[in-house]
Amino acid sequence: MRLQSIIRSIYPPQCVSCDALTEAEFGLCGPCWRETKFIGGVICDTCGAPLPGDASDEALQCDDCMTIARPWARGRAALIYTGIGRTLVLRLKHGDRTELARPAAQWMARAAKELINENSLLIPVPLHWVRLARRRYNQAALLVHALGAELDRPVCPDGLLRPRKTAPLEGYSREARFTALADAIVPNPKRVDVITGKSVLLVDDVMTSGATLAASAEAAMAAGAADVSIVTLARVVKDA
Repeated sequence: MRLQSIIRSIYPPQCVSCDALTEAEFGLCGPCWRETKFIGGVICDTCGAPLPGDASDEALQCDDCMTIARPWARGRAALIYTGIGRTLVLRLKHGDRTELARPAAQWMARAAKELINENSLLIPVPLHWVRLARRRYNQAALLVHALGAELDRPVCPDGLLRPRKTAPLEGYSREARFTALADAIVPNPKRVDVITGKSVLLVDDVMTSGATLAASAEAAMAAGAADVSIVTLARVVKDA
């Protein structure tokens, strides 16, 4: 305990967003917490996007999920992809801020807790090996390990593979995203026995159109998953 006190006196905990001093490690300061758009209240049961209106016992869907066939059952997201939420995702994804996976997993665990059961297996959305070599880590894999620890559920970090390299999807239309990802993600033949019969929870950093998650869900089902749900750190929301 004394060593920890010495370390904290030299390196006091800081806000993961603005570096202001905080009372606890791996958290947000008060102002950043208030500015971060956490998703709560009425949500789409399929993707986790926030919805207007009052709480309901019915499973509601957003406009996108009512018009796009989703190959997964239910979905959740922790943050809206805007402001501080967007900054944190980009720092984790491109800024080598791998320590952000820890607080992110805590937020995601709160969002995804009702999707978890004793048969759940967590699998990250995969990266192509070229992109993995360039980035040096898969942010979804970092999240899946941290989230598995938070939820006390097993993970399969290489359950899915991405053998075909696709161009970055930023700026693509919804239709172009789905076309680009067709057959780009497949089950890892070495992990089919692990996936078969499991309730798979797919993990990724952000959902935009859902094309990448759809391709991953189809691959998980092809590997024999009993059912598939999704959770992301952030969800892109129109007019956010």
